[in-house]
Amino acid sequence: MLPRKRFAEEELRGASKKSYIKDTKEEREKATLIAMSSNGSRSEMDIDEDLHSRQLAVYGRETMRRLFRANVLISGLQVLGVEIAKNVILARVKSVVLHDTRSVDLWDPRGNFYLSDADIGKNRAVACMNKLQELNTAVSVRVYTSKITLEFLANFQAVIFTNSTLEQAITYNNFYHSQTPPIAFIKADIHGLFEGVFYDFGLEIKVLDVDGEDPHTGIVASISNDNPTLVSCVDDERLELQDGDLVVFSEVHEDTSSFGAYEKGEIVTQVKQNKILNFKSLSEALKSPGNFLLSDFSKFDRPPLLHLAYQALDIYQREFGSLRAPDSDKDAKGFIDIARSLNANSGENKLDTIDESVLKHFARGARSVLNPMAAMFGGIVGQEVVKACSGKFYPLFQFFYFDSLESLPMDQLKEQNLTRSNNTYGAQVSVFGHQIQEKMAYAKVVGVGVGALGCEFLKNLALMGVASSSKGKMIITDDDFIEDSNLSCEFLFRDWNIGQAKSTMAVAVATAINPNFNVHTLQNRVSPETENVINALDNVNARLYVVIPHLTKNYGASRDPPEKQAPMCTVHSFPHNIHHCLTWARSEFEGLLEKAPIEANTFLSKPEEYKAPMRSSGDAQSRESLERVVECLVTEKCVTFEDCILWARKRFEDYFSNRDRQLIYSFLEDSRTSTGALF
Repeated sequence: MLPRKRFAEEELRGASKKSYIKDTKEEREKATLIAMSSNGSRSEMDIDEDLHSRQLAVYGRETMRRLFRANVLISGLQVLGVEIAKNVILARVKSVVLHDTRSVDLWDPRGNFYLSDADIGKNRAVACMNKLQELNTAVSVRVYTSKITLEFLANFQAVIFTNSTLEQAITYNNFYHSQTPPIAFIKADIHGLFEGVFYDFGLEIKVLDVDGEDPHTGIVASISNDNPTLVSCVDDERLELQDGDLVVFSEVHEDTSSFGAYEKGEIVTQVKQNKILNFKSLSEALKSPGNFLLSDFSKFDRPPLLHLAYQALDIYQREFGSLRAPDSDKDAKGFIDIARSLNANSGENKLDTIDESVLKHFARGARSVLNPMAAMFGGIVGQEVVKACSGKFYPLFQFFYFDSLESLPMDQLKEQNLTRSNNTYGAQVSVFGHQIQEKMAYAKVVGVGVGALGCEFLKNLALMGVASSSKGKMIITDDDFIEDSNLSCEFLFRDWNIGQAKSTMAVAVATAINPNFNVHTLQNRVSPETENVINALDNVNARLYVVIPHLTKNYGASRDPPEKQAPMCTVHSFPHNIHHCLTWARSEFEGLLEKAPIEANTFLSKPEEYKAPMRSSGDAQSRESLERVVECLVTEKCVTFEDCILWARKRFEDYFSNRDRQLIYSFLEDSRTSTGALF
């Protein structure tokens, strides 16, 4: 880890010489020594559990350590590029190199939240570097401002291009595809309401964990003596196995054809296996794309059309020397003609019909990168980088196209309303029109919660120009304060903000992104006690509470699919999988350390309130409640620490000895059900 001062010095040298600060072996060793001298004997592979607690829960330690060894190149620091860089740096890879040969122009600060008008004329990568480094000082962030060479490309485990031509991408991809081990290649582009991504992680790619789930288990009900053997599992549980899964049976040692009748229930457990994937190179995949990934099953015909549109756009760009803005019907027609000609020569990939209305919208947004689209796909591509560098989770395979045409207003957009103007929000105007932009500026919005999602929403609203006029207003409230664990996913905050109010710090950053953002901050808690605040939090109770009359549907109006739950008798007497054990542990914990103490305190402080529900409850329920109170206040009353130790020891004896002995006594090994089968 390099000190911030050294990063600043290297940035200045990189800006003046426009050269890459090469990560030589000597520099890496020196950086490690610097890190060790500032952190004692701490290894660069050590995991900060406070900072990365959420990632650890999802990825696990081994995956995190593999990420710590990954070097990533991101080429193109416009709107999408900076979103990807932000997410990859927060994920804690070893190093990120920011590549860009272009200077900041008038439009860049309108979408890149780490650029301002003061940066116009500077190299885009250099201008972004310091703020990106602040996200995670454990990641080495550097810049490269020269033309990319193939020798330079060999230094990385994953590379992402966001503004390369198709010809350049094919050249780079052919080099990556031939490497051993291969280098993961991602090309991502956004044009208005359309997005296209290509993934090539190479040949013989090993996915170490396809889904991140624990191995599935099942209870064997019967094993036949036939050949081949038929194994049946109990029918009161869904068997979470698929064709081709490898499983292991406990205590089954021989060929079952020599066994007698099966008598005992055994456990079958899935064995997680690596999956080998073979990606095509970009040049191959363009000719033979195969099956496209679908993001919307109501648009089965859309991915092939967008596959054609992206290739046509590359030809359009080459013919005109730069990516012109087809703001008129005439320009859009020129693009559509190229697409038709390309389709006619596509051989077996030729489309039977072409939806010109879709291509027209594609053309109109050709040079517009919308912030919400960039935020969405910055997250998707960032996650794919994690998959490529760690082998965790099944990656998106080859081409992925997406569009959000349903976001357009219902009324027909007039050409003059879409003309891209020289104002702050020109990209949005060229897609949605001036009237929609004006409505966003006048909008009045209330946001509750500035966590990971809240930070993203606030940043996007600021960049979009929501509540950016004197008539517009946004109120953001959060009663929480910044902690260590927030820094790995709530990118508006830094380590020097720890202990400060989330809403105050988030609003300060948002107004720096857009000084016209008319946003006000509160620290009110959203609950029935604060009726003057509308909330939109990330928990069920808060969502059930929120509704705008005659406008929004209450969260409780629609039901989530029921969670899979086991009968309580199974949980408490015959738990046989990890979910049963977790349910049992939580039930006992709540009963002993939450329900019983609350009842005892209510009995002492508000006896009438305690007795009221007992009048309508049954005798058995009332007796159980009284027994819990008597246990807390009389028979098992804990006054000293020694009393607590004795109480815990008795609980342990009851749970793991007495109850087991009672079950064995009540259900003997040869016990049978009413049908004669073994219990």
